[in-house]
Amino acid sequence: TRTHSFLRVLLWSCVFYVIHMTPSQKRTNKHSHSERITGLSENDGKILHRTKRGWMWNQFFLLEEYTGPDTQYVGKLHTDQDKGDGNLKYILTGDGAGSLFIIDENTGDIHAAKKLDREEKSLYVLRAKAIDRKTGRQVEPESEFIIKIHDINDNEPKFTKDVYTASIPEMSGVGTSVIQVTATDADDANYGNSAKVVYSILQGQPYFSVDPETGIIKTALPDMSRENREQYQVVIQAKDMGGQMGGLSGTTTVNITLTDVNDNPPRFPQSTYQFSSPESAPPGTLLGRIKANDPDVGENAEIEYSISNGDGSDMFDIITDKDTQEGIITVKKPLDFENKVLYTLRVEATNTHPDPRFVQLGPFKDTALVKISVEDIDEPPMFSRPWYLIEVDEDAKEGSIIGHVVAQDPDIAKNAIKYSVDRHTDLDRIFNIYSGNGSLFISKPLDREETPWHNITVIATEINNPKQSSQIPVFIRILDINDHAPEFANYYETFVCENAKAGQLIQTVSAIDKDQPPRGHKFFFELVPEFAVHPNFSVVDNKDNTAGIMTRRNGYSRSKTSTYLLPIIIFDNDYPIQSSTGTLTIRVCACDSRGNMQSCSAEALLLPAGLSTGALVAILLCIIILLVLVVLFTALKRQRKKEPLIISKDDVRDNIVTYNDEGGGEEDTQAFDIGTLRNPEAREESKMRRDVIPETIFQIRRTAPLWENIDVQDFIHRRLKENDSDPAAPPYDSLATYAYEGNDSIANSLSSLESLTTEGNQDYDYLSDWGPRFKKLADMYGGEDSDRD
Repeated sequence: TRTHSFLRVLLWSCVFYVIHMTPSQKRTNKHSHSERITGLSENDGKILHRTKRGWMWNQFFLLEEYTGPDTQYVGKLHTDQDKGDGNLKYILTGDGAGSLFIIDENTGDIHAAKKLDREEKSLYVLRAKAIDRKTGRQVEPESEFIIKIHDINDNEPKFTKDVYTASIPEMSGVGTSVIQVTATDADDANYGNSAKVVYSILQGQPYFSVDPETGIIKTALPDMSRENREQYQVVIQAKDMGGQMGGLSGTTTVNITLTDVNDNPPRFPQSTYQFSSPESAPPGTLLGRIKANDPDVGENAEIEYSISNGDGSDMFDIITDKDTQEGIITVKKPLDFENKVLYTLRVEATNTHPDPRFVQLGPFKDTALVKISVEDIDEPPMFSRPWYLIEVDEDAKEGSIIGHVVAQDPDIAKNAIKYSVDRHTDLDRIFNIYSGNGSLFISKPLDREETPWHNITVIATEINNPKQSSQIPVFIRILDINDHAPEFANYYETFVCENAKAGQLIQTVSAIDKDQPPRGHKFFFELVPEFAVHPNFSVVDNKDNTAGIMTRRNGYSRSKTSTYLLPIIIFDNDYPIQSSTGTLTIRVCACDSRGNMQSCSAEALLLPAGLSTGALVAILLCIIILLVLVVLFTALKRQRKKEPLIISKDDVRDNIVTYNDEGGGEEDTQAFDIGTLRNPEAREESKMRRDVIPETIFQIRRTAPLWENIDVQDFIHRRLKENDSDPAAPPYDSLATYAYEGNDSIANSLSSLESLTTEGNQDYDYLSDWGPRFKKLADMYGGEDSDRD
């Protein structure tokens, strides 16, 4: 079975090869009978029969890009059934039929109507059939055939990129791969050498080379330095036909950059640098910058600066500026021109990222010498110490020297210094200083108990240049002297019960002292010598700065003695010994069986010693405050009270107007000047109400002058209207009576107005009894002769 199958495949292959690979030979079917080909089927082993085709054509291949004057002849379809009488019609269908490929329906000749491009389409599948024109039936079964386009070298190689970019570290060895370029050719790689590409370098020698088959670009020179040249442009050519003459070619550009490596150590451009600094420059002051050059870039050019040695390594410092890669020299400690004028430093610059591959090139560091000169300036005086502590006894005499301060000019000139005390720190002017030698002395007495410490400031100033001055604190401690006597720590209100027993403790007393002895306080208590043996009480020193008051007899009587005064002497233990006498007041009181006080004598309670000074002052202040409140309340009440001055409604005030004009009698109308009533000056200005105490002073309302050409009656009516509307006028009518002398006159009326009403002469003899004041009047009216006269 396997042998038959193999023979069958081989037979079909031979037939296909004969048909398609020999287009110039014609196949003519001279016999109408069919050829029998015997073979075994894979399944049933039946005999197969194949009928020999009657088609004939003589060409199957077509060249691309045909440029001839006529259409390109493809081939001819022919069948054995064609007798040449024109009864058959050839029809062509499939890829490009009717557009690319045109068939002559009578002869079966096929032509290419257009120029073909294999790169667009390399083969076309067509189908042909022959039809009887009369019957319309196919005389042959439809046959399929292939037209294959033969390739020509019409496409040049093309690179995948127009421009390539690559980089490689500098100092790379020969043959180091840089980049691979690739070019493709659209021609048929299976037909001839049209698509066989060979690479070559047109530009970039002798630095780089290219592999002709793979297109890999490699370095061609050793130790290429980025610092000498960083950019390279290489032109690569790709040529088909295996690089032979006549082949097509294409080119591309490759831009190659050499990347940096740390192959260069830093180098100072000069071996010595010089800087200067004033001696007053504070630590941290920038003096200058130095820089070592490194041709490398990036981290390969990073430099670290340091001071390797030199006599100024402890006086100066250097730091690295990361942005500029400079070394910044600064002052580390205060400078002194008088101490040292010139410093020398050895500064070292080192790469921070060395490359081990290039260690053999030498040490990647460099050194330079830096000289720094110190400039002299006029400095203020300098004290020998940062501060002074002086101790002085509080009993030191005024004018005594307590200490010294020393300052001097640090400059070479050594100017003279004067001293003074900053009075803002010694407002009481307790201390003073000799301006020439800095000796401090006392100007006022000291008191440690009032101020144990004094903090003053002393100023030192150059005499030739007062602007140059400095200050120093001086702490003065006042040492204690035993100048205060001890005294009772509290005010003791001591009492003894009437039923007290002998040896009973009635009070424990203690003492205080303003002084502060170095060994602490130690007090002693005893009775005054006059009462060394007191019949009623005794003092027992407890040896712990306290003393107990003890009774010396049984029973005490308030009726006999209500209060006892016990003087006690208190001593201290310092030198000189100070003592004081304190009197303890002991009241005799009635107590219960347990010794609790119930009542004391009235006399003892009223004694001034029974009340403290603070209590007496408080009571006195309370009494004074109460008195002040009573006085203020009374005054306020009086001020608010309004009492009318006219108490009785019968109290009528007379308004007397004195004219000093006697006139000519009741019929003499010319003797009285009526203009007086019109005169506004006769009216009292700013009159206030007289019946009440005034509270508010009203503004006097002034009226227009009314004394010109105004009738008296009209004038009176207007004045009446003004008074009615005046708010300062009394709230009631005021009656003013003229020519009325009053009642109960002994002489009755002397007016002549009533003489017409009398019927006879009147007797005026009584006038002589009135005394010498009425003598003249008695002579005028007192006799007949007189009347006749």
